[in-house]
Amino acid sequence: MARARELLDVSTIYHEPAVPDFSRGREILDRFPAAERIVVPSHWNIPSLHGNAGSVEDWVRIKRSTLVLGVKKGLAMRPNGRSAHFIAPSTSNGCAMACAYCYVPRRKGFANPISLFVNVEAVAAAIARHAARQGPLTEPDTIDAAHWVYDLGENGDLSVDAMVSDTVRDLVGLFRDLPNAKASFATKAVNRDLLAYDPQGKTRIRFSLMPERIARIVDVRTAPIPERIAAIDDFVAAGYEVHVNFSPVILYEGWEADWRALFEAIDDGIGPAARAQLKAEIILLTHNADLHAVNLGWHPKAEDLLWRPDIQEAKVSEGGGANLRYRTGWKGQWLARFKALLAERMPYCTVRYAF
Repeated sequence: MARARELLDVSTIYHEPAVPDFSRGREILDRFPAAERIVVPSHWNIPSLHGNAGSVEDWVRIKRSTLVLGVKKGLAMRPNGRSAHFIAPSTSNGCAMACAYCYVPRRKGFANPISLFVNVEAVAAAIARHAARQGPLTEPDTIDAAHWVYDLGENGDLSVDAMVSDTVRDLVGLFRDLPNAKASFATKAVNRDLLAYDPQGKTRIRFSLMPERIARIVDVRTAPIPERIAAIDDFVAAGYEVHVNFSPVILYEGWEADWRALFEAIDDGIGPAARAQLKAEIILLTHNADLHAVNLGWHPKAEDLLWRPDIQEAKVSEGGGANLRYRTGWKGQWLARFKALLAERMPYCTVRYAF
């Protein structure tokens, strides 16, 4: 597909020694026969990528040309309580897209191309065992009315991962057959191959949306906002539950008018079936001092929007990072205003959570 060719032209594959021992690993390697293969001890320990400040200048080129393959070690589920009940073990890390606010580079250093884990059967088996232990969802909650929800894409974008391998198809099939569980992932891409995966209502896709003129600055290499909106009805018709993820909400002069226009575009662009099941998440921007420094090396224009110490306050993250978030007293007022704007145009769109 044309979009895949735009995002990925893999010429270098770093992989752990065990990757060819797995069928998924062999499939991916065979898909890029001309790519240079470099064996590395760990997908997390690649000096030429991680921690290499010089690679900032090649930020987008690396994302397009480089793929990392590894074996997932930890298979534990983590409680969530917001987007999902549980965060499932990731089958990927990093992304071919280059959103200026993405938190993954904070952990991986100066480049974060797609890393795919090839022991897919082990991940799927761990999810199935965990879901079996949960039994039925005891009562409806803000996450779902009937199922335990597992977030599959915390560290990447599964719509893009599906351009490289069949792992996403396998996971959609897994949840289709789990009686008490549902998959969920957010995406900024539109991969219409997913329309043939037959989810039967057991996978929730959350299309991330923001005003188009801001997305053109900070949502680098992603699908245009109108394309994401236009895909909603098609994914609902294909059997997906489709929500919207208003994230991140970035504050600037004129933000209210831009979001009002976006709500109008969504409302005008979706049909009755999509409206009947639509829900939203709202997440105000959290930025990071280290990411700010990285962005100044490749995309300083984005920092004019993201780095606003005049309306932000410092917050130390659970991992010890120096984050910035909108100031506490003002944040609540801005969030209330955002919800009011949404309710004016899209009263049918329930807000599942906001922060």
